[in-house]
Amino acid sequence: MSILQRYFFVSILQAVAFALAALIGLQAFMDLTGELPAVGKNGYGMQHAAFYVLTMLPQHVNEVLPVAALIGTIYTMAQFASTSEFTIMRASSMSTRTAAVMVGKVGLVLVVLAFIFGELITPRLAPLSEKIRLTGRGTAVSTEFRSGMWTKDIVKSAGMSGDVTGTRFFNVREVRPDGQLIDVKLYDFDTSFRLRSVTLAKTANFQGNNTWQLNEVTENIFSNPALAVDGAQANLANNYAQATSAVEVKHHATKELISEITPKIMSVSGSDPERMSANELAVYTRHLQENKQGTERFKIAFWKKLFDPLAIFVLMALALPFAYLHTRSGGVSLKIFIGIMIGVSFLLVNTLFSHIGLLSALPAFVTALMPSLLYLLLALGALYWVERH
Repeated sequence: MSILQRYFFVSILQAVAFALAALIGLQAFMDLTGELPAVGKNGYGMQHAAFYVLTMLPQHVNEVLPVAALIGTIYTMAQFASTSEFTIMRASSMSTRTAAVMVGKVGLVLVVLAFIFGELITPRLAPLSEKIRLTGRGTAVSTEFRSGMWTKDIVKSAGMSGDVTGTRFFNVREVRPDGQLIDVKLYDFDTSFRLRSVTLAKTANFQGNNTWQLNEVTENIFSNPALAVDGAQANLANNYAQATSAVEVKHHATKELISEITPKIMSVSGSDPERMSANELAVYTRHLQENKQGTERFKIAFWKKLFDPLAIFVLMALALPFAYLHTRSGGVSLKIFIGIMIGVSFLLVNTLFSHIGLLSALPAFVTALMPSLLYLLLALGALYWVERH
């Protein structure tokens, strides 16, 4: 590594680390403020809130790292411009391309850091932080519907490897922090969507290998599901006799259920896609596609996981033109303020395109790439302008 490259590397990383610490501290303060109303209720103490905020820090690192990279690079470039160091570098035959390559090498380190936090640390800490929060509050996993959490499964003839014989709707009233399911209802339909059985279980525990153990089970089996359609045409008395004989009720202390639904999928279905890894998003998206459910939200989150770290390169390239602006073009504080505004605008545009992707027919790939592409064009335009002037 050359002396100049080392100087760029150390100067930018120090500034980025300072900006990152400030942004993370602000996020942690806001998280802690949001937890304070629950402190002292149902055994939820300050230690639970503090530990929850601590486990949320890796997610915030991944969220604000592109903005921290932008602010830190702008500060370094503005410092180089104010002390005329950048002018001396250019007089020593350093071209704009060379400067961009040196900044890009620093960006590569930050991209690797973003990948580590986004794919390795955050997805593993997300379940832990939620478990700590829910256990401390003494509550179960919250769900979007009053009837509990719903998900869809495929029924196969021979466990996980046979032919598809129907569809199962999985309803759970509560998911405990330890993964236990409370008040489970299973609605099994055949390939013609005629109800075959309704199974009720007090609790369910995952045994591994796609197997659940249902406890205190009541199973209602409909041996003639066509009655639901054809019964209206039959004699009322005959229909009643057939219907009562067609329903078989079984009670089991325990029963095994083989299902594609696992605790990971169950937790993912109620999780924020931003806190999932690209691999988890890919697996869950495939599960939704197999069950003919909406996947657009998770596809967008998947592509954002791939493109958002690359936005670090784009925003650092956008910071490079600030080195060409002399002190008379504004002090370092003004340039940092401009950088903060650019970073905030990038986050807003990124969020905006995520919502546009859900509402429009734009492919998820395009929706995730568009913000970075727009700001890359802005960076190239700014570099062209400062070179010409």
